[in-house]
Amino acid sequence: MEEPMRALISVSDKTGIVDFAKRIAACGWDILSTGGTAKALREGGLAVTDVSEVTGFPECLDGRVKTLHPLIHGGILNIRDNAKHQAECKKLGIENIDLLVINLYPFKQTIMKPGVAFQECIENIDIGGPTMLRSAAKNFNDVTVVVDPADYETVLVEIEAAGQTTYNTRYRLALKVFETTAHYDTMIADFLRRQSGEQTDRAEDLLSQDKVSFTYEKVQDLRYGENPHQRAAFYREIGEGKGTLVDAVQLQGKELSYNNINDTNGALEILKEYTNEPTIVAVKHANPCGVASAASISEAYRKAYEADPTSIFGGIVAANRVIDKATADQMVTIFLEVVVAPGFTDEARAVLTAKPNLRLLTLDDILHREEGYELKKVLGGMLVMERDTKLYDKLEVVTDRKPTDREMADLLFAWKAVKNTKSNAITIAKDKCLVANGPGQVNRIWPMENCIAHGGDKCRGAVAASDAFFPFDDCCKAAAAAGVTAIIQPGGSIRDEDSIKVCNANGIAMVFTGMRHFKHA
Repeated sequence: MEEPMRALISVSDKTGIVDFAKRIAACGWDILSTGGTAKALREGGLAVTDVSEVTGFPECLDGRVKTLHPLIHGGILNIRDNAKHQAECKKLGIENIDLLVINLYPFKQTIMKPGVAFQECIENIDIGGPTMLRSAAKNFNDVTVVVDPADYETVLVEIEAAGQTTYNTRYRLALKVFETTAHYDTMIADFLRRQSGEQTDRAEDLLSQDKVSFTYEKVQDLRYGENPHQRAAFYREIGEGKGTLVDAVQLQGKELSYNNINDTNGALEILKEYTNEPTIVAVKHANPCGVASAASISEAYRKAYEADPTSIFGGIVAANRVIDKATADQMVTIFLEVVVAPGFTDEARAVLTAKPNLRLLTLDDILHREEGYELKKVLGGMLVMERDTKLYDKLEVVTDRKPTDREMADLLFAWKAVKNTKSNAITIAKDKCLVANGPGQVNRIWPMENCIAHGGDKCRGAVAASDAFFPFDDCCKAAAAAGVTAIIQPGGSIRDEDSIKVCNANGIAMVFTGMRHFKHA
C-alpha cells in the first residue's frame, strides 16, 4: 500500500492556514506541525502529528530547537528516484515530507516597533524556518515549498486536480524561497550593522565591508519610468521612512509617476537644508527653480514663484510649514504636479480640490534627515557613498571686504541651494530668495552667464554661490559686471588669487567654505 503524502506546516502568519490544511487533508495528506500552528490546526478540527513525535525528541530551549533533526531534513532532502537515498531512508526510518508550508518569524515587524528591546529583535530571528525552506527549495524537483500565503490557492488547485503540483510551480516557489530568505538575512545583517555602535565598542561601517547586500520591498508598480517605453517600480528600504517619500500620505491627485517621485525626492533633499524659517522649494527636473524663505509660508511661496514663474509651471513644490488658504489660493492659479508639506488646513484643502489631478502629499517630520548612504547603479556594478549631509568645513573671508550680515545670510541661503543643484552649478540669490539658478553645465562660466541672463537687473545687490572652485577668474568678472556684491565658493584652485584680485578690485566680498558639493546624479 502506498504511503500517504505528508505536509509539514509551521507558520507565524496563520491567515488562511486552517482552510488550507483542511483541503490538503481532504486529499488524503497527513499533516505534521509544531507549536502554535499545531494548536490552531487542532482547534480547527484537524488531526495533526507533532514534529516531536516524528523525531522522538521534544521541542527545547524555548522552542529554539524543534525541526533541526535528520528525520525532518532527510524527509525533505532525499531524492525520490535516487536508489541510494531511498535505501538509506528505509534503513534510518526517514519518511518523505512532500509539502512544506513555512512563513518566518516576524523579524521586520519586530524591529519596526517603537522602543523595541534589542533582545526581542534577536529572538525573532528564525533559524529552523529558513533551514527547512532552503532544504525544500533545493529539492524542488520532489518537494513543494510554500513561503507566501498568496500561493496557497495555486498549490491547492493543482493538488486537488492531480494529487501533486507541477514542476513549473515547484520551480517558481523554490525561487521565491531563496528570494525570501536572502531578503530576510539581509534585513537581519542591516539591523545588526545599524545597532553595532550601541551593542559593541565599535560601529560597523558599510563602506568597510568587502561584500554588501541591500534589500527593499515594493511600494508600488509605476505606469512607466523616465519615459513611457521603460518599465518601473518604487521600492522602500526596511526601517527607513521618517521624513522620506515612502512615509508620505497622498491626499488627492493622480498616482505618482517615476519622475514625480524622483523630482519630489530632490525637492525634499533641498528643503531639509532650510530648517529655521518658513521656506518653499520649487523644483523642475530635480533642480531648484524657486527657493525662498520668509516670515510666512504664503509669502515664501510668492517669492519662490516670482523667482521663476516660467519654470515652476508643471513643477514640484515642497514646503516646511502647513499650507494655509493664502498659499493655496496662489497655488491653484498655475499647473503644479506635486505639493508636499507637513499638512494642509481644511480651508487650503477646499481650495486645492479645484485641481483634482494635483498630487497633495503630507509628510510628518518633513525636515528629518539621517546619515546614511547613496546608491547608484552603474553598468556591471554599483557605487556607494555617504550622503552629503554636511554644509561647509569653515567659513573664511578671503577678500578685503567682509560680507554684511544681510549678504552673509544670503550667501548661506544660496550655498544650500547650489549644493543641491546639478553640477556645474551657479546660484544667485537676494533677500533669501533665488534670483536665478544655473544647473548642469559642462564648464563653470556657462551657468554664471545663464544666471545673469535670467536674473537681469535682479542680480544687482545679489550674491552668488558656486558648488566648486573657480578654475579661472572669468566667473568673478561676470558677477562683478552684473552687480553681484558677494560670492561663496569652496576655494582650493591654483588660481584662487586671480579670483580674489578681481573681487577686491570690484568691492565684492568672497567667502571660502573649504567644502565642494558636486552633484552629478
